[in-house]
This record gives sequence, C-alpha cells and structure tokens, in this order.
Amino acid sequence: MDFTFIITIFLIGFIGSFISGMVGIGGSIIKYPMLLYIPPALGFMAFTAQEVSAISAVQVFFATLAGMFAFRKGGYINKSLVLYMGISIIIGSFIGGYGSKFLPNSTINFVYGILALIAAILMFLPKKGNDDADYTQLEFNKFLAALFALVIGVLSGIVGAAGAFITVPVMLVLLKIPTRVAIASSLAITFISSIGSTVGKFLGGHMLFVPSLVMVVASTIASPLGAKISKRINTKILQWILALLIVGTVIKIWIEILT
Repeated sequence: MDFTFIITIFLIGFIGSFISGMVGIGGSIIKYPMLLYIPPALGFMAFTAQEVSAISAVQVFFATLAGMFAFRKGGYINKSLVLYMGISIIIGSFIGGYGSKFLPNSTINFVYGILALIAAILMFLPKKGNDDADYTQLEFNKFLAALFALVIGVLSGIVGAAGAFITVPVMLVLLKIPTRVAIASSLAITFISSIGSTVGKFLGGHMLFVPSLVMVVASTIASPLGAKISKRINTKILQWILALLIVGTVIKIWIEILT
C-alpha cells in the first residue's frame, strides 16, 4: 500500500477524531464522506460504502474510548443515561452492523443521508436542557432514551457509525440534557455502540486491516486533544461547530445521492 495513501488516511483520521473529541461525536459524520470522496479525488483507490462503514466502525471504537477517558474526571458523564441508552444502542448497532452485509452500497449511503438530515434538523431546534443545572440531579425520560437509542443503533450500525452525531442532538432537544453532559455521556454511549457495530462489520466480512489500523492510531492521538479543548470552549460555540459539520455533510451526501 502506497505510503502517501497511508498518510492521507492518517490525516483524515486525525482531523476527524480531533473534531469528534471536541464536540462529543464518534467522528463518522465527518470521516465517512472524507473516506468516501477524498482518496479517489487524490488519485488513490476508492473505498466502497461497505468498506468505509467497516473502517469507520473500528475507528469510532478507539476514538470514543480515548475521548471518554479525557472526560472521565469532569463529572459530566451521567451513568444512568449511559446505562439506559448504552444497552439499547449496542443491541441495535449489532443488528444494523451485521445486517448491512445484505444491503447494497446505495442503500447504505441513503441511510447515512437520512441520519445526517435528521441530525441537522434537530440541531436547529431550540435546546431545552439547562446548562447551569446541577449535573448530579439530572432527570430524563428513561423509556424514550432507551427507545431512541435502539433506533439510532440499528440505523447507525448500518453505516458503521456509532450514532453520536444524532445521539447528541436527540439528547439536547428531545431528552433536554445539558450540553456538556450530552457531549461527555455521548462518548461513553458511542463507545458501547461501536462494540456492536465493529463486531457486526467484522462478522459481515468487510474489514480492511491496514486502513483501519491507521485510523485507530490517528484517533488515539487526536480524540483526547479535542476533548481537552472542548472543556475550555463555550457550549454555544460547541453546538454551532457540530451544527455546521452536520449541515455541510448533509448537503454533500444528498448531492451525491440525487445526482
């Protein structure tokens, strides 16, 4: 495999993971289109949607693990929220991850486009969580949290994402979770989800070892750096960064789907 190609994959993984650690997402919303479009644009071999989703699944596992450790001392990870959403999302992500082997590439891209579109809409709805509230006394609808997580798990497992790019908006808008708690807890939930997605993709037979390894190395370095910077940035700025990333991805992926 060409060294320049490996460097390209590393940079994609580093940039995506840095942003994912900063805004509390697994990074697939950024890296999925980057892996799909950048290599062929630079003259390298193109990955299929199946291969991109498999690489993303492995990368997200390590990116969220590293980012979660960076957040563990801030007290923002809500254990009850992680438990209820984590159990549901790992079941859904395994179903989606394994089931994707039976789907064509066009369907995988379409599911990704739908997920990104929903996330974009949610990001522009009013946020109902109180960022000044006592994080230790957080209350939320446990049934809805588990139900949303199950659905997100199935759909995100199909595209090799762990679903954080839609989990965070759902937490902010529908479950009324404060921003920093949503970002930190989503990393833990996404880590759990990525276990199901990774196992499902591995059993599906679409795993590429070298690109996955390069993305893992980049993620391990970059995700904690992004998480540390996140603690020093205003929550409104974090929300706008995430919103802009999601909107940009939505526009790009739907142009590809419709043309």
